[in-house]
Amino acid sequence: MMLEVIVQNVKEAIQAENLGADRIELVSVIQEGGLTPGYSTMKQVLSSVSIPVQVMVRPHSNHFYYTTEDMKIIKEDIKRIIEFGGERIVFGALDVNNAINEQILVDILNIYPQLDITFHRAFDDVLSQTEAYQTLTKYKRNVKRILTSGGEEDCWKGQKKLRDLVLTAKRNSGPKIMPGSGLSLQNIEEIHDIVQADQYHFGKAVRIDHSFTNGFDAQIMNKIKSVI
Repeated sequence: MMLEVIVQNVKEAIQAENLGADRIELVSVIQEGGLTPGYSTMKQVLSSVSIPVQVMVRPHSNHFYYTTEDMKIIKEDIKRIIEFGGERIVFGALDVNNAINEQILVDILNIYPQLDITFHRAFDDVLSQTEAYQTLTKYKRNVKRILTSGGEEDCWKGQKKLRDLVLTAKRNSGPKIMPGSGLSLQNIEEIHDIVQADQYHFGKAVRIDHSFTNGFDAQIMNKIKSVI
């Protein structure tokens, strides 16, 4: 199973790799749920680690509806990621009805068909996760995984819905389900017993004193790796 962790800079990225993370999500402004990192940070991280780097592409935290001006920024950010040697992004867009915005996905993939996408927790804001999953399955060549807490506040509360989503993914051979939000050393074993995902996303629970201002806690990372 895969362990993905959030990083904010090159120092954290290198530490995460050295402690056994299988993949990293690179973000800025984590206190707002994660926004697009700066170009210099993208470039440094992408050239400094050998594990996969999923770069957050999210221009603001206001909502997941993107204007024409937002899309100009988003496309420029993706262009820079590719120029720096990346092709993996964390992205999600909804329409005004809280459904997957397919037009935006199609538009981006027509320009950048090589993208490997994690559809982020905008998925937890949709009206129907079943319908949203079926929509994203149409783009499974590029949308490889969905980061979600099952539409609930965290994975503990959403574990039964996450289990259903994992079963749906297996039946449809669609995007993988990657549980994230509220996972910790204390609950991961019990959640995994129910959910049975093959990858998990951790944030502050793997940090010293559970704070993003600190580095990773090697002991916690090792224990989580032994569980999953």
